[in-house]
Amino acid sequence: MKQEKSKILVVDDDAGHRTMLKTLMGGWGHEVDLADDGTSGVEKALHCHFDIVLMDMKMLRMSGMEALEKINTDKPALPVIMMTAYSSVDTAVEALKKGAHDYLTKPLDFNKLKLTIGYILETTHLKKENVTLKEQLNSSFSRDKIIGNSPAMTELLKIVEMVAASEAGILITGPSGTGKELIAGAVHGNSPRRHMPFVKINCAAITESLLESELFGHEKGAFTGADKKRKGRFLQAHGGSILLDEIGEMSLPMQAKLLRVLQEKEMTPVGGEQNIKVDVRVIAATNRDLEKMSREGTFREDLYFRLNVITLDIPPLVERREDIPVLAMHFMKYFSEKNQRNIKGFSPEAIDTLSGYNWPGNVRELMNSIERAVILARLDYLSMEDFPLIAGRTHPHSSAPSSKTTVSVDIPLAHVERQAILGTLESARGNRSEAARRLGITRKTLLKKLKLYGEHH
Repeated sequence: MKQEKSKILVVDDDAGHRTMLKTLMGGWGHEVDLADDGTSGVEKALHCHFDIVLMDMKMLRMSGMEALEKINTDKPALPVIMMTAYSSVDTAVEALKKGAHDYLTKPLDFNKLKLTIGYILETTHLKKENVTLKEQLNSSFSRDKIIGNSPAMTELLKIVEMVAASEAGILITGPSGTGKELIAGAVHGNSPRRHMPFVKINCAAITESLLESELFGHEKGAFTGADKKRKGRFLQAHGGSILLDEIGEMSLPMQAKLLRVLQEKEMTPVGGEQNIKVDVRVIAATNRDLEKMSREGTFREDLYFRLNVITLDIPPLVERREDIPVLAMHFMKYFSEKNQRNIKGFSPEAIDTLSGYNWPGNVRELMNSIERAVILARLDYLSMEDFPLIAGRTHPHSSAPSSKTTVSVDIPLAHVERQAILGTLESARGNRSEAARRLGITRKTLLKKLKLYGEHH
């Protein structure tokens, strides 16, 4: 059993026994502190850090049993080993009932003492590892939740780790269904605020008239139906983070109120008169082009700059096809277990079909397709027949032009390219990711082309 150095408190009114134990356990590599009675033992145990307390049962000032009760009340996780020269079943049972970790008889069996200490340290170490593991699994940055080994996702997750520790405003962009909420959770889960609340709200899912109350709360009687006082999402997230999803759908009046909260770090509930201080890190997410909206006057430029200190742009699934098989396998296992199906995998044709499809709905569409296939599958391997909605609609890594497309001759190639890109961008209503998908190029390449042409769509 692994022996670790620890800090042990020996509580015993026998000076010779105390000294002997300090020498013995010090030789085992532990740091040992001493207390000569129950009162000073409790004082040290409650105000200093110890891994183990080794305490005599019979002492003149405060008995070991009484000291055990006091320690167990305030520090129930601190292991206490009781020692006594008067062994009996009744006293052993009483000590264990009052929270003792173990019970040893004097004169001590040193081998047993060493084994007991080693066992306690090993158990404590495993418990700490278990807590750490649970925190990692519960964190939105868990690899069970954010799946992808493609260069694009690897780079994105590196940036998430770098910016998470800061207090900077984060704007997460990307097409619908790419997992913006998971990335927001990863930022929070790797930040100093990770032990505080992470509150999420979809600004597009709540009517404008109710959004202010939802964000900032309201007083009783503030409006019809407000029959009691309500805390808003910002107050719920105090000390933690808040995700404002689909922030591009927020009205201009609400944008102004949000900007004031971000600048002043205080808010006023609907119907209230007192300002309330709030400490919240704001993470915003959108599938819209806020920069373009700010130029057009549909999104406040000052709010855009406040939110956009750091941008995390999530690539669409079509730009990270390497992740499709891994995601598909993950969803297959998850939905098989959830629906009590014994699906073992995919046929090679099915994987090719999934990998070749452009997934306009991104990861969400892939997940829904896998769930449907798992539920309706007749065999224990998913085949092309289990994906009728995408079979025959797969695309290679670029989109071929329609046979009806006509191209003029005697025009410089760069001009043709420019017209094709601008025309596609216009038909995609300014959505750069969608335009890149239709053109069969990456979003990064599209942005370079636009910069080359002097366009700032």
